[in-house]
Amino acid sequence: MAEAPIKTINLETLKQNSQRDSLYVLISGKVYDATKFLDEHPGGDEVILSEAGKDATEAFEDVGHSDEARDLLKTLYIGDFDGPSIKSSYIHRGEGGDTSGGSPVFYLFPLALFGAILAYRYYLA
Repeated sequence: MAEAPIKTINLETLKQNSQRDSLYVLISGKVYDATKFLDEHPGGDEVILSEAGKDATEAFEDVGHSDEARDLLKTLYIGDFDGPSIKSSYIHRGEGGDTSGGSPVFYLFPLALFGAILAYRYYLA
């Protein structure tokens, strides 16, 4: 039996399907219809809705989804994305709701400064 050709979804179609009643999600170059899954998503529907019309790859991977979630994603697959790359507005949230962007520079610089102050005080004492 011949396989059905892979459907391609362009940017216009992705953006047209970015509402609660019809929601496509782009992850790793593949498009998924998440409409029926919105109410079942453990993190709430707003998590998925916030990535509508954008590349949700980073947001999806950052959460560390289980194998079961990845298997479920396969059942929602509707086609490959055919269009320009799209930037997400996703902001990495660390523990405690931290929205610093997750860059190590934001952590290392203050720690290095603090260490330098402590070393300076230690050697002067």
